[in-house]
Amino acid sequence: MNRAFIFCLLALSSSLSAASKPNIILILADDLGAKELSCYGSKVHQTPNLDRMAAEGTRFETFYAMPLCTPTRVCLMTGQYGCHNGFLGMANPAFKPLKTDPKAEIGNHFTHADLMKSAGYTTAQSGKWQLSGVLPTLVRDCGFDEYRMWAYDQNLPPGIKHPAHERGDGGNAARYWQASIIDNGNYLPTKPDDYGPDFFNDFVIDFARRHKSEPFFIYYTSVLTHGPHLETPDPVHPGKRWPATFKSNLEYLDHLMGKLFASLKSEGLDDNTLLIFIGDNGTGGDGKGTVTELGARTPCIIRGPGVKRGVVSRAVADLTDIMPTLADFGGATLPKDEPFDGHSLGPVLRGEKEKHRDWIYSHLDDGRVLRDSRWLLEIAKAGKGEKFFDCGESRDGTGYKDVTDSTEPEVKAARARFASILATMPEPKPHPGMEPKTGKKNQKSEEAVTAPPPASLKDKDARYAFRDKNKDGRIDHDEFVTTASSKDPAANEARFKKLDTNHDGGITKEEFLNEGKTAK
Repeated sequence: MNRAFIFCLLALSSSLSAASKPNIILILADDLGAKELSCYGSKVHQTPNLDRMAAEGTRFETFYAMPLCTPTRVCLMTGQYGCHNGFLGMANPAFKPLKTDPKAEIGNHFTHADLMKSAGYTTAQSGKWQLSGVLPTLVRDCGFDEYRMWAYDQNLPPGIKHPAHERGDGGNAARYWQASIIDNGNYLPTKPDDYGPDFFNDFVIDFARRHKSEPFFIYYTSVLTHGPHLETPDPVHPGKRWPATFKSNLEYLDHLMGKLFASLKSEGLDDNTLLIFIGDNGTGGDGKGTVTELGARTPCIIRGPGVKRGVVSRAVADLTDIMPTLADFGGATLPKDEPFDGHSLGPVLRGEKEKHRDWIYSHLDDGRVLRDSRWLLEIAKAGKGEKFFDCGESRDGTGYKDVTDSTEPEVKAARARFASILATMPEPKPHPGMEPKTGKKNQKSEEAVTAPPPASLKDKDARYAFRDKNKDGRIDHDEFVTTASSKDPAANEARFKKLDTNHDGGITKEEFLNEGKTAK
């Protein structure tokens, strides 16, 4: 359906006046599992501003994203699981839309920004993009009026070469110190002491200030806390820096949230702005990229007009619920000709009911995670088994009981119910002709596919090529483990984490070749 026609229809159906609509800021933190925030139980990290946001709003104990970046971002922007939006995975092309498929371009989807514009909102995006599109319209194609994005080299205008690249980040143009930034289609030069997250946060604050007289929707896709975990500015001592640790990166993100919240208050926007804070997947190096609850469970904190304060909700929820929630609070109508997989969190947020939905879902390639208030099913990728847990009343992984092999009637009944839920969705499969190669004729056997590199293969470039089985330019966790020379699982896990210096769940060629080298 024509996008402009959709806008006209939806705008006519909006029942709220502009004056009564809340502003909405949707914040997506990068590589941040729920367990890292002190309001979720961390004893290591101090996150007072996000803790205060939780105390003044509703915090969901069990909220799922996808285990990796791209499927999360597409799901969040479309309100659809990968079976509907086409993005089942990220690195493996067998589980993404083919280049000839219109779904491959995010601008061809109906997005949350399109939804909010249909209800009279002015819209903006700030931070990480990492989706399709071509300058200068790549972000505007998705319904945003303005944007400030961290830019890869391929996102820069013709003739522009950004001078700073961060080692340990796959050779990408810098996102942190002397960040590579495109501002509304134009290259924004930065200096060595300019810190990218400050620029993205300042853009959000400025956009809110400039549009305070009209309802606005800001999609704030933070580059923090993705690796590399470099030094951050020291907010208390200008000119000095906090150490290069994950803790510093997370606590600086919390500092930026405090700065944003204070600005909203000083501008008189605090009482009429709905704030939503979530993560895009589990923590880098500790969950991210794994088809497990640890890979899928992220924070979800919502505060603002109409939201009950001080609530710790045990309602299970996932990414697909955000789009209907935006429609609910923004007075918008979801198009009838699009499938939406979630439900508005509004009734829970307003205190109208405690339970939200019966189950939540996450996926990566053909791996799946299914959860309800008690039971948890984790199905590994490529048919490599599954695990079933009785979680009891626990929500953070502690005390989960592995009942995979149990024949107890209660367990069997729960498994049958989960099977019936999965049967309502298309089974995730690779594109025809892109299935893993198995069998004997003209193909390697399974043993050969998962064998370690031969001892004679001394050249590191050749070893990397051997271990990158799907030839996508990175060695994912499964590829690394199944091609490891060592038979010690703990040693293999430790080496994977060491090599994955940017904690994105995969090893780039740069990371592989730099092993053992001293950083300059």
